[in-house]
Amino acid sequence: LDRHYFALPTNPGEQFFMFCTLAAWLITKAGHPFEQPQECDDPNAVISNVLSELRSFGRPVDFPPSKLKAGNGEQVCYVLDCLAEEALKYTGLSWKRPVYPAEDLEEEEITEDDAELTLNKVEEDVAEEESDNEENFIDLDVLKAQTYRPDMSETAKHEEILQSTTDAAEWNLEVERVLPQLKVTVRTDNKDWRVHVDQMHQHKDGIESSLKETRGYLDKLHNEISRTLEKINSREKYINNQLEHLVQEYRSAQALLSEAKGKYEEGSGGVTERIRALSEITELLERVKQETEEKGSSMTDGAPLVKIKQALTKLKQETTEMDIQIGVMEHTLLQSKLKEKSNMTRDMHATMIPEATIGSY
Repeated sequence: LDRHYFALPTNPGEQFFMFCTLAAWLITKAGHPFEQPQECDDPNAVISNVLSELRSFGRPVDFPPSKLKAGNGEQVCYVLDCLAEEALKYTGLSWKRPVYPAEDLEEEEITEDDAELTLNKVEEDVAEEESDNEENFIDLDVLKAQTYRPDMSETAKHEEILQSTTDAAEWNLEVERVLPQLKVTVRTDNKDWRVHVDQMHQHKDGIESSLKETRGYLDKLHNEISRTLEKINSREKYINNQLEHLVQEYRSAQALLSEAKGKYEEGSGGVTERIRALSEITELLERVKQETEEKGSSMTDGAPLVKIKQALTKLKQETTEMDIQIGVMEHTLLQSKLKEKSNMTRDMHATMIPEATIGSY
């Protein structure tokens, strides 16, 4: 597991299982036997058992158990931290004295500035200028050698000093030109405690001096604010006394307004109910009107009567045709009957036998 595994959300299911496993291992290390949870276990039961063990160690639990279901967050880190501390206490882990490594003091980089130069920088610049412009500068080494020569008398020295061959105007110009480069600033070490103490004393003196000046202004401001508050309180009391009857009228008007609002709400409720009933009645009336219009249009329409007349005419025609067919059929039937009767008569006459013939048999 990496350092921020339980701090950032990545995979809630995996993080929750790893949290339960690690919590069970730490509880066991702390001397309380705890069954190793499985993936199929109820998460609420596992969290309840872990929190009960945490409370048994005397650790406060001021958050709901549902915060641990995500497997990450502040509460999960708190539980693991407490269990790890209890496990370290139980195992009796002792820490050795720390060994501090020797720190190499970093050399402070000195920023070069035209107004702030070190001694080495000044010497290097002077040497470069002497090498470049030897005719414009005085050779200090030569003068020093001439000054300290053993064979030079004391009077000659004073005469050489008093009687200079250098022009004063040139000397002043040279001094003005080199003066900015001759300014040397020695920087103090900010890590020195003496510097810090001096700064603290300086700040303390500055604060005390500023406090003496500002305390008078603050006291004056406090007195002015107190007088102003007293005036405001007195004016407020005066205004309250003057406007008391108006306040009473306002309260009574407000009570009447609330009563009128109540009546208006009651009336608006009755109006709403009546509007709903009116809409139902209007809808019913529209339906009745529509039905009446449909019936009136059907009664004034002559199309059904024409259809009935056409049907009657057609029925009469069909009746006439049926009568003709019936007459034809009756005529045919009569002819067949007459023909059958004549045939029967003829057959009867043809088959008649004499009585004498009948007797011989």
